[in-house]
Amino acid sequence: MSGDKEAKLKALQLTLDKLDKSYGKGTVMRLGDKAVEEVESIPSGSLGVDLALGVNGYPRGRIIEIYGPESSGKTTLTLHAIAEAQKAGGIAAFIDAEHAFDRGYAEKLGVDVENLIISQPDNGEQALEIAENLIRSGAVDIVVIDSVAALTPKSEIEGEMGDSKMGLHARLMSQALRKLTATISKTNCTVFFINQLREKIGVMFGNPETTTGGNALKFYASVRIDIRRAAQIKDGDNVLGNRTKVKIVKNKVAPPFKTAEFDIMYG
Repeated sequence: MSGDKEAKLKALQLTLDKLDKSYGKGTVMRLGDKAVEEVESIPSGSLGVDLALGVNGYPRGRIIEIYGPESSGKTTLTLHAIAEAQKAGGIAAFIDAEHAFDRGYAEKLGVDVENLIISQPDNGEQALEIAENLIRSGAVDIVVIDSVAALTPKSEIEGEMGDSKMGLHARLMSQALRKLTATISKTNCTVFFINQLREKIGVMFGNPETTTGGNALKFYASVRIDIRRAAQIKDGDNVLGNRTKVKIVKNKVAPPFKTAEFDIMYG
């Protein structure tokens, strides 16, 4: 029996050596061979959010989805992450599929807009191809795609109003994420997808809310953050800002379901 086991181990080692030679060192390994590494992260700009994420910020080399109702602070959260990455000497890119980037607001949040890479693509395919090329370069630390809902497939843009294009958006997202995931991990780039909420039709029980772009992003994201306005901050009748609450609904690098609150002030 021991001779049989030795022969198996020898055959396994030969296979591992062959795979290392073909695809590079460390492609396949025993889990015990690799030292336990701390997860590298980009600070969020809020101590509460960093603690809720469990690794002192957003994990590097992962996909992060931030979703919530309109004007809940989704873009603000990503701009703070960009500012923190730039402070540490990193390079950031913002794919503005919504064509709504506010330079002045980004500057106020500490973003170095002069060195921020920005793109305003014409369609979803172009946006995701630009993102893929930036990630593959290995030079970019953080990429924000704003938003998934605005990644309209080219065929939908070129079609007539009212044409049925069922499932095209979800298929585009699924295909893109299959291509991007391995590259994101290898280049240690953190990629944010900002997403919007929609109401499912005919839901009687349970939560009727769902995110756009199908289910692929739910699976591929290592961290999913639900962001909501909790209350208004007022001085008399004047609204000065919002008390904002985030919940980590999915976390592959630390325990999930933690919450944090912070203030977003106007002006």
